[in-house]
Amino acid sequence: MTNYENEYFQKTKFAPEQVLQFLASAEKDLGIAQNSEIAEVVFKFSYDALIKIGIALIAKDGYKVRSQTGHHFRIIEKLSQILANEDIVIIGNKMRRERNIDLYSGGSSISEKDNNEYRSFVLNNLHKAKVSLE
Repeated sequence: MTNYENEYFQKTKFAPEQVLQFLASAEKDLGIAQNSEIAEVVFKFSYDALIKIGIALIAKDGYKVRSQTGHHFRIIEKLSQILANEDIVIIGNKMRRERNIDLYSGGSSISEKDNNEYRSFVLNNLHKAKVSLE
């Protein structure tokens, strides 16, 4: 059982179709990442897809994410708990830190190797999320 802190999550009832829409949005973002050759696009849309996968599975549990400082970290943390995969915290937070450097510190450079690993990592977790929703 995942514990949802009131500071970051609000109890909300979602229709199954809404949860599937969140996951479809993640899948769309990952498709953009997979079809781009631009490193920044691959990274941004891979990261966004990971966050949206977390939002979908949190919604399935009946919670809405509150927009608070640190909420991306909490989404990653809950996604890791829901899918019982500690690598999500490790890799997801690495992606989150790199995103923050890019956004708030004037940019960063993500290698093609890292981008390929991130994209594959997110795709793998998208498949796991779909299975958990069946």
